[in-house]
Amino acid sequence: MNNELTAKDIADMEAEIEHRKVVVRKELLEHVKVARAQGDLSENFEYYAAKKEKNANESRIRYLERMIRTAKIIDDTSAEDEVGMNKTVRVRIEEDGSEETYKIVTTMRGNALKGLISVESPLGRALMGKKRGDRVSVEVSKDYSYDLTILEIEDTGLSEEDVIRAF
Repeated sequence: MNNELTAKDIADMEAEIEHRKVVVRKELLEHVKVARAQGDLSENFEYYAAKKEKNANESRIRYLERMIRTAKIIDDTSAEDEVGMNKTVRVRIEEDGSEETYKIVTTMRGNALKGLISVESPLGRALMGKKRGDRVSVEVSKDYSYDLTILEIEDTGLSEEDVIRAF
């Protein structure tokens, strides 16, 4: 599986891995040690909770390392008047005349509920490189597509809310 990520995505993921290895791992090992010292492990909820938290941290580290290992680095620059990475796009959907606003991000930052659309999604792929006023056809599947018109493009960059998502 190849994930299209920017150099910024990789840097953020490496920083999270480092934090989890140096800070979080040490704290969680201490939690396990303290819970284990409380005695009988067969009925020690704190011990099992601490172990579960420690294992979740290790899983997250492995997940991020795998994403970095399989990543395809993509350029996050585009012309000022083109749809590109970390740009917010306002579109009119021709089917019903409704307007929607989306931000184009990498898969690791995608969250459709927040309007963060992955560059690898049908909508993201269709919009990339297009300009204001362009009519775009989005092919969702071989049986369904829809058209939209680009009304506005704004370079909004990454914000603190555009976080690397959990698995």
